[in-house]
Amino acid sequence: MKTTRRAFLGMAGAAALAAARRGATARAAATPPNIIFILADDLGYGDVGCYGQEQVLTPRIDAMAAEGVRFTQCYAGSTVCAPSRCCLMTGMHTGHARIRGNDRVPLEPGDTTVAEVLRGAGYETALIGKWGLGNPDTTGVPTRQGFDHFFGFLDQKHAHNHYTDYLWENETRVELPENVQHEKFEGVCAQCETFADDLFTEKALAFIEKDRDRPFFLYLSHVIPHANNERGAALGNGMQVPDFGPYADKPWPDPIKGHAAMITRLDSYVGRVLDTLRAKGLDRDTVVLFTSDNGVHKEGGIDPNFFKSSGPLRGIKRSMHDGGIRVPMVTWGPGRVPAGVVSDQVWAFWDFLPTAAELAGAQAPAGLDGVSVAAALTGAAKVDHPPLYWEFHEGGYFRAARMGDWKAVSLSPNEPTQLYKFPEDIGEANNIAADHPDIVAQVDAFMASARTPSEHWPGRAGKKKQK
Repeated sequence: MKTTRRAFLGMAGAAALAAARRGATARAAATPPNIIFILADDLGYGDVGCYGQEQVLTPRIDAMAAEGVRFTQCYAGSTVCAPSRCCLMTGMHTGHARIRGNDRVPLEPGDTTVAEVLRGAGYETALIGKWGLGNPDTTGVPTRQGFDHFFGFLDQKHAHNHYTDYLWENETRVELPENVQHEKFEGVCAQCETFADDLFTEKALAFIEKDRDRPFFLYLSHVIPHANNERGAALGNGMQVPDFGPYADKPWPDPIKGHAAMITRLDSYVGRVLDTLRAKGLDRDTVVLFTSDNGVHKEGGIDPNFFKSSGPLRGIKRSMHDGGIRVPMVTWGPGRVPAGVVSDQVWAFWDFLPTAAELAGAQAPAGLDGVSVAAALTGAAKVDHPPLYWEFHEGGYFRAARMGDWKAVSLSPNEPTQLYKFPEDIGEANNIAADHPDIVAQVDAFMASARTPSEHWPGRAGKKKQK
């Protein structure tokens, strides 16, 4: 069969274009990427369309998953806010982390954060949104923990108020006088104008659009869909959002509408970040991760069963079953992250620090609990992950572990350990500990060795911590 000159030139042109794209991809992969970590607050494993959600709309996150990698076995650092974020920032699981419950314990100068590691590698670093690892005038404020820029909430309870009258910029209090607070109910607005997460998105986009000659790390830590617990207690609806969006006419209670609207609004924020990267020509120079800090809550008037927010998993926020700690995780980065991949790689928040360090070409600190999963994130290879461990201190001392396909839950040192087998029982419905005493013994020994007692978290039942 003859090949015409035009056809030959067309094939040659296509081959040259493909080669150019491969070359661009190779060059991009050889340079340290910008890193954006987008964190939702109390978003359940099943709250996103690409994880099975059928009623709440998340088209931009779903498209992000189609263009990137969707992980089915990624775990948060804990089942509540502060310790989960501590694991994310420090590369330590809750057996060794500074913060293991939702109390106001600040990070200390000896703690090394991912921001410090990346700043040491030449990155400009920013945190926009919720922190929860150090209040004003403590060693834990973001600008003393490696962040060049900070704008948002320091205190996790303060972050309940989506229409707050003040935020923090670096270490300076910034007033929002348009948000007039209720005279009777603390943490509740009477005149509600500026929605904090809208403001966080604008600040994040402005940071991305800055002209700079070095890579950046942006930790965009949204508050939604967390409830305003104070407003819920006072007025019966803690799921306050500027509008109900596409759910305004649904025959649902207002808190349910608010919950759905928060998630869809969060989805639009993610889309705006990706659109800005493309418009700025940074999409091929950036790796974006999207996830949640723990499982879905049952606060502010919502019912986590209404949307089946935990998907096939058992439990919600504050549970050591997977519904409390397994979270959606989507990674995206054209030319750096493969498209349309669903990965069953097991990993957790404490892996982020060494992963980010590898992506940046930096050296991670020694002695971390986390391991780099950069190879899995970029589609190069699956990582053989060591066993995972969690402990949680709030009105008790709860532990969990995962060793291969075995999942163990301990609700009290005085109660027998529960044992479940994945993937056939990801709903953790069938406790098979009695059938596998040898496995239980191994898991118990691992959990006993996986922690170091600390001043705040000695490893016994304690007072109830701050929600």
